[in-house]
Amino acid sequence: MEDILRRFCACGMEYKDHEGYTHDWVTLLPALKLAYKISQHSTTDKSPLLVEKGWNPLLPVDHIKNNLLNIHPTGKDSHDMWKRAFDTASKSIAEAKEYNKQSWDKSCMETEIQEGDQVLVSTLNFNNHKGCKNMRESFLWPFTIIKLI
Repeated sequence: MEDILRRFCACGMEYKDHEGYTHDWVTLLPALKLAYKISQHSTTDKSPLLVEKGWNPLLPVDHIKNNLLNIHPTGKDSHDMWKRAFDTASKSIAEAKEYNKQSWDKSCMETEIQEGDQVLVSTLNFNNHKGCKNMRESFLWPFTIIKLI
């Protein structure tokens, strides 16, 4: 969530409506929240709102057609502002997901151990050590791999 917020705020999005009122990223945070809640998550393959409520909400923005002749300027401005904010939020979410995936893939590569390599053994699950837990060694000496099984 932190990456999404950082990217959304960093885009420096400002929207000026027909009356000259400027909406900055702070006033457009509800669009980010909604975009996050209705975006599909990889764990469940569903959006959080669909999992929680059983449906994704439809907004008035979804029902405004762009080719209408008799639309109030404020309604059109609101539609354009929400659409732009929602698109920016969706882009921020996608970029944050890709960044997190790349950083995870980069740091979590599978290691291949060969005979003759030296390894450290973690003492995390050892129960036979006495004394204060904070004073124990985290790893035991480097051991040489003699044979792979």
